[in-house]
Amino acid sequence: MYKQIMVAVDGSEIAKQALAEAVNIANTYNAAICIVHCISSENESDAGKGKEILEQAKSETDVLSVETRLLKADVEYGLSGIAEAIAAAVYDWKADLLVVGTSNRRGLERFYLGSVAEQLVAKVDSSILLVRPK
Repeated sequence: MYKQIMVAVDGSEIAKQALAEAVNIANTYNAAICIVHCISSENESDAGKGKEILEQAKSETDVLSVETRLLKADVEYGLSGIAEAIAAAVYDWKADLLVVGTSNRRGLERFYLGSVAEQLVAKVDSSILLVRPK
C-alpha cells in the first residue's frame, strides 16, 4: 500500500513516537522512509543541530531504505513556513504517507500557537498519520 513514507522529526518525544510508527508501517509494507527536519532559513547555525537530530532518528530505524533531508523554513512565516517546507518535501519526494507528531494543544494555546500538523492536513495531498502523545 505505502511505498514512500516521510516522517517529520524535531527531537521531541512525540517525534520519536511518530518515527516508531513510520518504521512499523515501512516494515509492514517494505517501504522507504525519508526523515525530515526543518530549520530556520535565517539561522544557519541550526543546521548542525538539525543534522544531529536527523542522524539520531536515522540510527533508530531498522528500515532498509532510509534517507534524511534537512529543510529550511522561511522564518517570517512562522509555523506556516515550517508546514510549507514539509509540504513541498512531501510533494518533491512523492511520499504516499506523511507521519507527524501532534502535541494536542487546546484552547488559547492552540489559538495563539497553532499547529504545524493542522496546517499540513490542509496543505498535503498525501495520506497523513497524526501521532498523539501516549
